[in-house]
Order: sequence, then structure tokens, then C-alpha cells
Amino acid sequence: MLKGFFNVPKAVNEPVKSYAPNSPEKTAVLAAYKEMWNTKIDVPLYIGNEEIRTGNTRSMSAPHDHKHIVGTYHLAEKHHIEKAIANALESKKAWANMAWEQRAAIFLKAAELIAGPYRAKINAATMIAQSKNIFQAEIDASCELIDFLRYNVEFMSQIYKDQPNSDSSVWNRVEYRPLEGFVYAITPFNFTAIAANLPASAAMMGNVVIWKPSDSQVFSAKIIIDVFKEAGIPDGVINVVFGDAEMITNTVLSSRDFAGVHFTGSTHVFKDIWAKIGTNIHHYKTYPRIVGETGGKDFIVAHPSANVKQVATGIARGAFEFQGQKCSAASRVYIPKSLWPAVKQQLITDVKSMKMGSPEDFGNFITAVIHEGSFNKLVSYIEQAKKDSDAEIIVGGNYDKSVGYFIEPTVIVTTNPKYTTMETELFGPIVTIYVYEDANWETTLELIDQTSEYALTGAIFSKDRYAIEQATIALQNAAGNFYVNDKPTGAVVGMQPFGGARASGTNDKAGSALNLLRWASPRTIKETFITPEDYRYPFLGE
Repeated sequence: MLKGFFNVPKAVNEPVKSYAPNSPEKTAVLAAYKEMWNTKIDVPLYIGNEEIRTGNTRSMSAPHDHKHIVGTYHLAEKHHIEKAIANALESKKAWANMAWEQRAAIFLKAAELIAGPYRAKINAATMIAQSKNIFQAEIDASCELIDFLRYNVEFMSQIYKDQPNSDSSVWNRVEYRPLEGFVYAITPFNFTAIAANLPASAAMMGNVVIWKPSDSQVFSAKIIIDVFKEAGIPDGVINVVFGDAEMITNTVLSSRDFAGVHFTGSTHVFKDIWAKIGTNIHHYKTYPRIVGETGGKDFIVAHPSANVKQVATGIARGAFEFQGQKCSAASRVYIPKSLWPAVKQQLITDVKSMKMGSPEDFGNFITAVIHEGSFNKLVSYIEQAKKDSDAEIIVGGNYDKSVGYFIEPTVIVTTNPKYTTMETELFGPIVTIYVYEDANWETTLELIDQTSEYALTGAIFSKDRYAIEQATIALQNAAGNFYVNDKPTGAVVGMQPFGGARASGTNDKAGSALNLLRWASPRTIKETFITPEDYRYPFLGE
């Protein structure tokens, strides 16, 4: 085996391609989109070295054209999950003992595969499966995922280099073992990068994984699987299963070898998983690691000194990019009365200029929401706002699901700061605005802090540095990612570690070494060079 202190390539953030007219990347992604759109795929379970087709399948379609079927995927039964666990534990024997630089090489190769030959494929798959426009697909499925893979390798090397002090008599060292058992990764539909990173970050640290992607993201998850396989991740290290979420979770959590869960999804589901882990705690070999990023009711607050166009742009982008289907999306906004007429005019103008339709048309800023269940829920809030005396829809409010699940970007203005859509996570293209009296700046900050159970992201727009400092302090527990004069979305790996507290999760900061540390179990080794041979200490001489 090679020996040495190895330096990994310096991680750099992947540049975002422009997809400008006549650019090679635009030509490539549209060709990949067309080919994938016209080819039906069949996605099996991936357990050990087997691709298992159960015959019990579900179809996949694009949210912006829900009658168009792009493939099927196979559903697992309980015995498949048990088999996946057994395969993972067997695979761990070799994987956990593999030299860290060999693991690093696999994930660095995966990053380059996505940056190069798989870029158009993974972007096109994300456009089809999740109805992301090309820019949202590029910053997610390509750039963020590449960044996760590159930076996590660098973070891993930093963790391994973090060693205690020693002296001439004793050599102290810490090794970072994988967890004892296996990790369960549960990933959401909205970010292809998150879907890949949750299983990959745990695997990078030497763990084996059972991965359950969202039913609404299987199509693009298949590209992730293809990349991981080509990069050289051994069979059984990441086992991929689809099917009934409750059955899969109950089977996983009933295993004595369950060692941790890496989760992104709804707060309610995460709390249920936590409760089940607590119920089973006497059964496990070790205390499982519980890492989760859940919901958000993310805010923008404008100070009276704020720039009107910057505020309007922050709302338009923060609330409506990817149809508001980001846990970080701006969904409640607080505007001072003195700025409101100008902000309102600019925001209405901006929203009315947004085109909506298929992501294949690069002129469309807005596409469809993920599925009919989401569509129906969002419509119910829009219709209720039309009836309520303390709410007014000033732009948007229309919808149509005849072809795709399309909902216009919708702005609600309320006179009630505790109105339903100011408190409830909607996960769609709806933002609610409350107009406050300029003199009530300080009490508005208190209101923002107390309104939501969540604490994921938030933003302040202000030219006044005292106001910025005041808000930063007053809202320190209201957002794990706080933005000054910017929208509350778009955290970049290695630059803005992402995560929140309260009902938004465990704040273990994806995109930093803090998250990777959760998938390691440190062992301290003390080696004494001159070992004592007499129990007596000097103080006993008297």
C-alpha cells in the first residue's frame, strides 16, 4: 500500500455556464432533453451488485406535461430492504478499510464526470423530472453537486489532519472511523445536488448507505446512480431503493445496525423518524446520528432606508425561482409603509413580465410545481386568500393543471401579520407581504422572530448599518442563513454553509466540514514510549 501525507486538489466552485443563444452548452442540453424526453427508461432497485426489477412499478412524468410518461421505476418490498441492509453491512468490511485517498479519488472523478460528459444529461433530467428552468438546473444539478463532491473531499482531508498535541513521551492521534452500522439517506425532490450529497457525504467518510430518493426525483436520481457507478463506487456501498416510505423507514429503523439518518424533507416526517428512533433506542448498538434539514418560512425585511429595486428583485427571485419550491424560498415579507407604493409597483411589473411554460423554452422563468398534490394544496390557499377580508392578491392568483401543474407567481398582501400564509410553509410560488409602519421597525423585528416555528433563512435590505446590526442581533435565532442586501436563497458550497435550527432542522451545515464530522466516529489513540513499571507517584515518598 502507498504511504504518504496526501494533498487533495484545491476545491474551487464550478463556474455557472450562461446557456446564451447559440452557446455549445445550450445546444448540448436541448439535444439531451429531446433524447431523454423521447426515450422511456426503466429504473430498478440497486442492491449490492444486483439490479432488481420487482414488476411492481410506477410511472414517471414531467410536471409541466403530466400526461407524458418518461419511464417507470420498481418498488421494493420489505425483504428487499432487509437484503439491502445485509448487502451494505457486508460491503462495509472492504469499504471502511479502503484508504481515504482511494475513496477521495472516486468522488473527485464523479465531480469531473458531471462537469464534463454528464453535465447536459443531469441538467436535462432535472429539467424534465423537476421542471427546473435551465439556470436553476445548472446551479443545482451541475454546479452545486460538483461543489459538494470537490469541497467534501477537501473537508475530509482537513478533518483527518486535525490531530491533538503530543510530546516527547507520548504520541497522541485521532482516527476518524465510519459509524458502526449503516446510514439511511432520505432525499427530497427539489434539489438533485442534495439527492446526491446526502448518501455521498456519508459514504465518503467510509460509511455504507441505504438511499431512498423522493418518488418525484427518481428520473434524475438515475443519472446520479450512473455517475457514481462510472466513478467507481463499489457495489453495495450505496444501495438505492424506492417504494412505500413508511415501510422502508420502519424496516431500516428496526435494524440493530442502524447508525444514522441523513434527511432532507418535511418537518413532520423528520419528527416522526426522530420519535421512532427514540422508541427503538435500547435496540441499537450505538446512539444513531440524526441529521436533518427540513422546512422554512423564510423572510425578507426591508428597512425604510432600503433600495426599492433591490427589494423588489430580492422578492421576485427569492420567492419565485423554481416556483418557490426551495426550503429557503422567501415566503413572508415585511415592507415599511414609506417604501410600499414603489415596491408594489416594481414587483407587479416584474411578476407580470415573467413567462411561464415548459423548461425546454429558455424564455420561461416559471414552470410547473412538482405534482397534483402540491398544486391542489397551493390552489386552496390562493382561493382562501380571495375570500378573506384581511388578504388581497395584487398580482397572479391564476392556475391551470390541464397540461402541467402551472400556478402563476402570486403576491398576497395582508393586514394581519399572523395571517395563515405568513406562518404556514407552502412550498410554491406564493409570497405574502405585510406592510408595517416605519416607526415600528423594532417591534417588526420582534414580530419576525416570533411568527414562525422555522429558522432556516432570512434577509434584510437596508442602507443603514445600525439597522443591519440591529436586525442581525434581533434575528440571530430566526435564521441559520442570514443575508444582508440579498435574497435568502442560493447558498454556495464552501461559502455559505447551509442549515437552520428550530423546526428547520439540526443545523449541521451542509457544504462544510461540520456535516462530514457527523458521519465519523473519532477514536483517540495514546501511545506511551516509556511505560511506567511502578505504581508509586513521587508524592508518596514522604
